[in-house]
Amino acid sequence: MKRTHKGPLRDTLAKNMRRLRAERGLSQEALAHEAGMNRTYLSAVERAERNVSIDNIDRIAKGLDVEPWILLRDR
Repeated sequence: MKRTHKGPLRDTLAKNMRRLRAERGLSQEALAHEAGMNRTYLSAVERAERNVSIDNIDRIAKGLDVEPWILLRDR
């Protein structure tokens, strides 16, 4: 699998995903189910290893019950 250069926005997305998932008491598997995604893919996104599409950011946000921009906000 070809990997693209890891940028800071990927780290922000990953950090926010982990924080929000933990706050909601969700496992990666449970979030993957809520988002309608594969757990392995979701795990790679959460480790900032995948360059995620805007459509998948929306699916993850829905799984976490937040607006998509929340996942990209640098706190």
